[in-house]
Amino acid sequence: MAEHMDAEEFRQAGYAVVDWVADYWATLPERRVTGQDPPGLVAAGLPAGPPEQGEPVAAVLADLDRLIAPGLTHWQHPGFFGYFPANTSGPSVLGDLVSSGLGVQGMLWSTGPAATELETVVMDWLVDLLGLPQRFRSTGTGGGVIQDSASSATLVATLAALHRASGGRWRTVGVDGRYRVYTSTEGHSSIEKAARIAGLGSDGVRTVGVGPTRAMDPVALRAAVEADRAAGCVPAMVVATVGTTSTTAVDPLPEIGEICAEYGIWLHVDAAYAGSAAVCPELRWTHAGVEYADSYCFDPHKWLLTGFDCDAFWVADSGELIEALTVLPEYLRNAASESGAVVDYRDWQVPLGRRFRALKLWFVLRWYGVEGLRSHIRSGVALAAGFADRVRADDRFEVVGAHPFSLVCFRLRAGDEANTALLARVNATGRVFLTHTRVDGGHTLRLAVGSPQTRSEHVEQAWELVAATATEVLADLSGPG
Repeated sequence: MAEHMDAEEFRQAGYAVVDWVADYWATLPERRVTGQDPPGLVAAGLPAGPPEQGEPVAAVLADLDRLIAPGLTHWQHPGFFGYFPANTSGPSVLGDLVSSGLGVQGMLWSTGPAATELETVVMDWLVDLLGLPQRFRSTGTGGGVIQDSASSATLVATLAALHRASGGRWRTVGVDGRYRVYTSTEGHSSIEKAARIAGLGSDGVRTVGVGPTRAMDPVALRAAVEADRAAGCVPAMVVATVGTTSTTAVDPLPEIGEICAEYGIWLHVDAAYAGSAAVCPELRWTHAGVEYADSYCFDPHKWLLTGFDCDAFWVADSGELIEALTVLPEYLRNAASESGAVVDYRDWQVPLGRRFRALKLWFVLRWYGVEGLRSHIRSGVALAAGFADRVRADDRFEVVGAHPFSLVCFRLRAGDEANTALLARVNATGRVFLTHTRVDGGHTLRLAVGSPQTRSEHVEQAWELVAATATEVLADLSGPG
């Protein structure tokens, strides 16, 4: 084989790889959602080292079929209802392919001008598409940037908030134990992780109680802020969540925002999963109060048909963010940056280097259009609502909490043992995959719709499997006779 793959070899191999992916998608319904193999089986099937001589792509694809694909959890499967969706689509894959082919490193405007400018424009498009505040647009003081995940967005927001709260001291002397970050008891684990990485430690995070809807209690937030202030601590940031991981609760942004405005606290809104819903005007109620936010993020890689990784993150004042994060060694100096006329996204994130992620998002927006994206979201919401109706119609079950998006939390009324057994048996079939949470102390099952391959018949089949398995579990637990 040639030392490097030439254009014609790449063309032929590329056709084969695209065919492989298309065939994979087409055969997903026939596969188990999750594998049955024990840990270590895939590793044991791989050779001890790389081949001495190069091999053709056909050999690699054969091993994909033989070894890799059977050892996966298939996130694009129509029966995958676990966690939150992490979905991709044809246009996203093609955009990623082009991005990989271009091989652009977009750390500075000058290292890939079109990569930077496309990202800026696409992020402005999303502000309008989601009905976000105009101050997040690049045409004013704010702007958007693509992070790898909501976890990174929270970390970047934490660093900017500490920079503001310390009056700039954070940049030079670091942090001390005085600064506090607040989130609800339902907030994502990445908030504590960000606080640790930022030097605040777990003790720097205040978890605020929630009300009956499992949304943050603003009265409890105010009490926590005032107690910390009285003790000489500095409230630096509140992270409010639109669509919590456990149950998709929506924190009351208007009340939280007023408290943050009153005390000068940075407000970061984490809408990682549920933010996508705001492409539909009828679901924009979730963003009431977002005008108070200093930063906001959501994940197109969850529910907006864009492959992982792609988190959309905005700030209302990009100057604060850049001031907090910029470090400029001599080898990065260039005339364009020094002119002040360009955006250098290296200053908007933790790493220096960055991929051309905007390309796959642009492909998705162009292929589906606004109406196509709305149709996708509405389909997921409707399928989840239909599942919830089936649950409610069976008096052995209860729906736990509201389900405004495409997640339904539900459980048998028979207690934890029954629900634990139900989840294990349903997943063991390989036909669907659900995950669980604990709500009000009880083991609760979660069904999250999101795959573009999921249709009404798949949700119906999931319910029929759950209901039939529940009959078996309840019979087994009740014992003989």
